[in-house]
Amino acid sequence: MNEAKNDVPESPPSLQTESHELQRKDFASDQDYALHCLRHSCAHVLAQAVLELFPSSRLGVGPAVENGFYYDIETPQPLSDEDLARIEERMRENIAADHAFVHENWSRQEAEDYFGQRGQTFKLEIMRDLGLEDCSIYKQGDFVDLCRGPHVQHTGQLPHFKLLKISGAYWRGDAHNAQMQRIYGTVWQTAEELQKHLERLEEAEKRDHRKIGQDMELFALFPFSPGSPVLLPNGLTVYKLLQDRMGRLLKAEGYQEVRGPVLCHQSLWQTSGHWEKFKDNMFLIEQEGGAYGLKPMNCPVHMSIFKMKTKSYRDLPFRIHDESTLHRNELSGTLAGLARLRMFHQDDTHIFVAKEQVPAEIERLLNMVARVYSAFDLEYSCKFSTRPDNFMGEQSLWDMAETTLQTLLEDKHIPYQIDRGGGAFYGPKIDIDVKDTLGRAWQLATTQVDFQMPQRFELKYAAADGSLQTPVVIHSAIYGAIERFMALLIENCAGQFPVWLAPEQARVLPVSDRFQDYGDEVCRRLVDHGLRATLDTSSETLSAKIHKAHPYRIPYLLIVGGKEVANQTVSVRTRASRKNEVVGVEQFIARLQEEDRRGFD
Repeated sequence: MNEAKNDVPESPPSLQTESHELQRKDFASDQDYALHCLRHSCAHVLAQAVLELFPSSRLGVGPAVENGFYYDIETPQPLSDEDLARIEERMRENIAADHAFVHENWSRQEAEDYFGQRGQTFKLEIMRDLGLEDCSIYKQGDFVDLCRGPHVQHTGQLPHFKLLKISGAYWRGDAHNAQMQRIYGTVWQTAEELQKHLERLEEAEKRDHRKIGQDMELFALFPFSPGSPVLLPNGLTVYKLLQDRMGRLLKAEGYQEVRGPVLCHQSLWQTSGHWEKFKDNMFLIEQEGGAYGLKPMNCPVHMSIFKMKTKSYRDLPFRIHDESTLHRNELSGTLAGLARLRMFHQDDTHIFVAKEQVPAEIERLLNMVARVYSAFDLEYSCKFSTRPDNFMGEQSLWDMAETTLQTLLEDKHIPYQIDRGGGAFYGPKIDIDVKDTLGRAWQLATTQVDFQMPQRFELKYAAADGSLQTPVVIHSAIYGAIERFMALLIENCAGQFPVWLAPEQARVLPVSDRFQDYGDEVCRRLVDHGLRATLDTSSETLSAKIHKAHPYRIPYLLIVGGKEVANQTVSVRTRASRKNEVVGVEQFIARLQEEDRRGFD
């Protein structure tokens, strides 16, 4: 895991939100706060070591992140594995020196003089862009950094660390800016915790959905279209099965399926507020008569659908869903296999309701999330996200929406964390996070309450008293981005999909060419019963056929030879066991059909 790699450039967090600004009140426990201080402090020790070994380097930002830290640094030449080892050794020397972390407040002029004389232009840029007058400074030994803290008391508290890798990163995530070296590391309170984490990283490498996706021939990513995956036959099978099960569930829950255009005129996005708040994240096409945008979400089109025909209170809740293609102009450095894409699909739903119907609909949605995620044994956590700085609309409506969501979570005793400022620009939301094998949380499902967009589109329905009222819209998705759901599912089950979702449920392996005809008959019988089965027609040995099948994580291998032909049976080997079980063909078909019927719908 200590191999230095210059990967695709990644983007840093925004300077306003990076973890330097966090304090004890922002953490759920003293333990979380202590780990943050360790990681943040170790990032400073890393920067100190790099400057001592490569004095002409320029420092960017170095936040604590989940399970570790990194620092973005422009170095005079690309760093190698040997450089990474030297940096780690110098860090250990500075940790052994037990330097105290000392906090000072400098004037803007003092800070500009200090960093300017040393050529630290990125630090000058940070001070200018944040409009700092008084600058918070932390020192350890001879090292000085612009930082708000918090830190541990001295470097001697940081012995249990390890540098992990190097990747590329553009300053502020902009490919037009300087390319930097992002050095990653991890630090823990004890040697045992560090060792356990390194073991988790090894396991995570094995479960990486990009590696498994290649092994199982699920998807491919090509440089000619970054962030836009090609779903190969096996991956498309998984995608369609997920899509089909969700479609059946939503239909049973009263949703109607619609399909909207991918390209929409700027006037639609201006009405919705996306042109003002989300334009930089959209792909735009200039045409005669104005600009068109590839849709990043379905809600504006769905608002237009609601408005087509006069609605009565009897029509509410009005539920629609749409799985058409979405595009978002994500920074190249943030792309991560199927987990973050520029082109993706979402089980996107919008529910138009009266205000008094909101709690019941949200409870219903959360119950659907629990039902679906339990079917995959996915552990998840809830996050309540409040208004961002760029929120749209009246504060009173935001207060009402936030109170509605938080009250529901409290009344139902659902554990949740608060993500202050993490809401959509049009409304607060409840996000469902699932962790990957590295322990990083990824948002999947979401439920958002929106009082703003219905007003902007002038939506109305006839109430029971004859008055015209504005509906509330609940934006929701159960999977979230379906491709991301696939990525997290692959990592959580190590590619061993439940039988009903496996792209290949059974593979028939004749012991030799003499038994090909019987193998073909068995395979055909499975396929005729709607099961996904294939036949290995190669002339390889049985052991070679089994070895070849292993990367595909096929639930059942059906071995057929002389005894099986004579008795009209198959010798069944599961992916969980090397032992074979002899069963009749019809008996096996019945078993597989039963497993194929499982799911969540």
